[in-house]
Amino acid sequence: MRILVIAAHPDDEILGCGGTINSYSRQGHEVYVYIVTDGSSAQYPNDIKKLNSKRREAVEANKKLGVKKVIFGNLPDMKLDTVSHINLNGEIFKVVNEIRPDIVFTQHYGDVNKDHKLVFEATLVACRPTENGVKKIYSYETLSSTEWGNTNSSDFFIPNTYVRLTGEDILNKKEAMNFYQTELRDYPHPRSLEAIENLAKYRGNQVIASYAESFILIREIK
Repeated sequence: MRILVIAAHPDDEILGCGGTINSYSRQGHEVYVYIVTDGSSAQYPNDIKKLNSKRREAVEANKKLGVKKVIFGNLPDMKLDTVSHINLNGEIFKVVNEIRPDIVFTQHYGDVNKDHKLVFEATLVACRPTENGVKKIYSYETLSSTEWGNTNSSDFFIPNTYVRLTGEDILNKKEAMNFYQTELRDYPHPRSLEAIENLAKYRGNQVIASYAESFILIREIK
């Protein structure tokens, strides 16, 4: 089975489904990660060294989880609202068409980060039903974005799918996140290693497990 994780920025994929990525990989499935933006131009404009450093972090982080390939986009970080819909849709479609995944994970539409919303919308366009297309689309929660999102009830992250995880899955998720040193924060910030484990325990407890990650199933084609 082929799984594609679509992330607006480097580290979103780890925060949102790092444990699930590790679980799929250890079961022998092929996992690909597509990072849509350059991931650094908002903080470090025109700094090629920082861009390359971010990409090295992403490669090492995802290698820890057994990801087969990390695909890097070049759209402007924190400025996806300046990119035409047709271009954003097209960039994501190219990757979906190349990988031909069975399952796609993408950002949550209710996140406070506008790039996340736009990636969600473009993912749905890129994954429109075809005869041999994507079978399942899930959205994931991203710490420090999903829980700070819009207070409209229609934007709430209300999971309907849980993946039970092992202690090793969560340990590897934390070790993968540790490669993103510029994005980590000290506890009690939600983007800390302790908060990552706490959320995994909370989601696990909801389904009588030690650890889990939760998702919203957007569409399933059987």
